[in-house]
Amino acid sequence: MHRSIVGLTLAALTAAPLSAQSGKRAFTPADYYRVTTLASPAMSPDGKLVAVTVTTVKEADNKRHSEIWVVPASGGQPMRYTSAGFESSNPRFSPDGKFLFFTSSRPGGKGARWALRMDQPGGEAYQPEGYPTSFGSATVDGRLAIWTDTSESAPAMGDSSKKAADPFDKMGATARPPFGAITKPVDPRRFDGRQITDMGYKSNDGGFLPNRREERRPRVSQIYGQAFDGSAKKMLTHTAYSHGGATISPDGKWIAFTADAELRSDSTVTAERDSLARLPYDAKRDERERNDVEVFVIAADGSGDPRRVAKFMGNERQIAWSPDGRRLAFIASPTRTKSARIYTVDVAGGTPTNVLGDWKYEPSGFEYLANGDIGFTAEVGGRTAIFVLPQGAKMPKEIIGGRRQIRGQSWDAKQEHLAFVATDMTHPTELFIADASGQNERKLTGFNDKVNADVAWADAERFTYPSVGGLEMEAWLMKPYGFEAGKKYPVVLYIHGGPHASYGEGWFDEFQNLAGAGMFVLFTNPRGSSGYGADFTYSTRGRWGAEDYVDLMKGVDVVAERADIDSTRMGVTGGSYGGFMTAWVTAKTNRFKAAETDRMIADFTYWYGSSDAQGLTEFEFYGKPWDNFAAYDAMSPIRYVKNVRTPTLLVQSEDDFRTPMGNAELWYMALKKQGVAAEFVRYPRSTHELSRSGEPWLLVDRLGRLRQWFAYWLIEKPSIQVSSSH
Repeated sequence: MHRSIVGLTLAALTAAPLSAQSGKRAFTPADYYRVTTLASPAMSPDGKLVAVTVTTVKEADNKRHSEIWVVPASGGQPMRYTSAGFESSNPRFSPDGKFLFFTSSRPGGKGARWALRMDQPGGEAYQPEGYPTSFGSATVDGRLAIWTDTSESAPAMGDSSKKAADPFDKMGATARPPFGAITKPVDPRRFDGRQITDMGYKSNDGGFLPNRREERRPRVSQIYGQAFDGSAKKMLTHTAYSHGGATISPDGKWIAFTADAELRSDSTVTAERDSLARLPYDAKRDERERNDVEVFVIAADGSGDPRRVAKFMGNERQIAWSPDGRRLAFIASPTRTKSARIYTVDVAGGTPTNVLGDWKYEPSGFEYLANGDIGFTAEVGGRTAIFVLPQGAKMPKEIIGGRRQIRGQSWDAKQEHLAFVATDMTHPTELFIADASGQNERKLTGFNDKVNADVAWADAERFTYPSVGGLEMEAWLMKPYGFEAGKKYPVVLYIHGGPHASYGEGWFDEFQNLAGAGMFVLFTNPRGSSGYGADFTYSTRGRWGAEDYVDLMKGVDVVAERADIDSTRMGVTGGSYGGFMTAWVTAKTNRFKAAETDRMIADFTYWYGSSDAQGLTEFEFYGKPWDNFAAYDAMSPIRYVKNVRTPTLLVQSEDDFRTPMGNAELWYMALKKQGVAAEFVRYPRSTHELSRSGEPWLLVDRLGRLRQWFAYWLIEKPSIQVSSSH
């Protein structure tokens, strides 16, 4: 059974209520414009400075704007280091601390990586010649950097350096005939449609992809190296297979990397993958231990043949050298459905050791510390923590935790201090720093202090409850603004997407939105959620809408018994998988008075053909639709839509290729034909990411509509049900 993370129980829900804070007001959708988001912290090698990406919303311009700010690690006023006229993000210091690199949209450059001099006063950002600007790994002494980059394979035999004139050159990128197409436009000037021959022709947040104009050739990832002395970069490998995660040994003599287990060419691996993808689904391929990737070592100059470190059944990634250069560590999962572990192995060879044993949670990133210990982050249910695993220890030690989420961290070169970005229920992201032991934590920034002082953010109480099979579910109940003991309030159940995602201990505009309107917000992590181990995460395969539905309803049952909850005024909402589940819930029960589906799926067979994520349902539903029509049909809400009586708001994006518009169109028409109250809001210029990174005006409009919809049905208590004729 899942252990309690914070130690609160259901009894804690009856503790003294949170009242409206004196002098503060409720959140409104427009407050979204005032919140600043921090990300990607980077500490200077000497530990004196911390750089961070700071993103604000420019309401008048309907866009977000990102800059690099730097703050002294000892405390002090943050300073903006990049021009306000350009977008800048992802800071990183050079090993010697002389440069601060960052990604920018500045015009006139060669690539997106720019630099600021840190060893001399002032100066504009530029792109230094003869200096590694984007590298994956560097030697301890800062002498040499290495990284991987793609290089296109040599032209096929018979290719001519002189290409014939292309009669379709002036056509749109998706209109011109793809390479190998059989049909051609009669008149290129008069065809403005799209011609498609590739299976992957569109992507979430990327739109329709440009057509290929020549034969597809593999772009192989090679290892490059460059010294920090002004010399030119060198391509160290020249192979037909790709290299991943290249990292150089502390003494600069060896490079470790991942590659195909048999060092087969990328063309061979791709052909095999394409061939397997066309076969009927075989669950054993996903569930058996596989050996697709191995860890190899070569000399730092790329010479000689690569040496396999160990034969290991798993999918190795994120390689790190021990400080003495004698061992390698990596993250791997024996199978797709097993928990990730950290393994270590002697560089000379041997059997990798699982240093986390059967620890419940999964590492999301790690590094060797200077003393040989291993530091890593992990989701612990709905929160995030930083751990240290001492050499020889069986259990990791949590050094930075609490009821919050950590979203990026960075050590100084001596690993004496750790900077990180964190958020909790009532505080948007800020930058913090602590000693390597986790002690003496301090907040370095206060970008959100002003809005924090003005808005009474609602807090949430954590509780757990048992569900099917004795599994323990983690959940939170957020109280409404102005909560008064003795009064009853409506509640809205929020269902997350994924399904392998999770809710947790972080500030979230959507929860604050409904709490600010006077409603309780219930959010849970039913089985299928991440953060509780792979067995929990993948327990919903082939069973969407089964036990996960029961998990959600049992959470609703728990809070419905509270004296301050009005169980006759309950709503339900969710996006993506949560949109599917919201439709599923309303098809299975009429206990909810209102619903909102966001990025929904109504019919999985249609969704399979119209989305950009066929692999998701092939894995989750054990095959393509024609391999398993029964499962696709049984888990499609549209098969049960005749049961729906819940008034429903549908929100969908016109350019969403993850959950395309047709799903919502089908659901909306079915509701209207049955006389169920329904409204349908379609957002232009928006993708599956509308609620996260969509146009600010549209994002805020969506928050307002959710608020209005639930306020109407749950608070204003309409006496006449809205309906439409068949």
